[in-house]
Amino acid sequence: MNYPDNLRYTKEHEWIKVEGDIATIGITDFAQQELGDIVYVEIETVGQDLNAGDVFGTVEAVKTVSDLYLPVAGSIVEVNPALNSSPELVNTDPYGGGWMVKMKLANPTDTDSLMDAAAYNQLVG
Repeated sequence: MNYPDNLRYTKEHEWIKVEGDIATIGITDFAQQELGDIVYVEIETVGQDLNAGDVFGTVEAVKTVSDLYLPVAGSIVEVNPALNSSPELVNTDPYGGGWMVKMKLANPTDTDSLMDAAAYNQLVG
């Protein structure tokens, strides 16, 4: 499985990529594989200030629905519009076209407490 070194990871299987004070968030390759074919992504938290660990949306696969958890505190500023018509991007390109939200970080150093690729690989390996 693929866990890019430039991302940080959570035990709930979300990844985060920070660029300045904006972070892009999605679910990991491991998570999408465990869920199976993703058929719907629901995120209705744009503009909301959320804390680390808060649910920011749900992802629906053929057999289950799973909550999506925010890795760090901040405000959701954008939802990936491509997921409305192509939720399968989460399966085919979880770290690229399958990203879920962008958020403005409350505190960029919060990501320091998240796992790096090696630690996440150990968690799921």
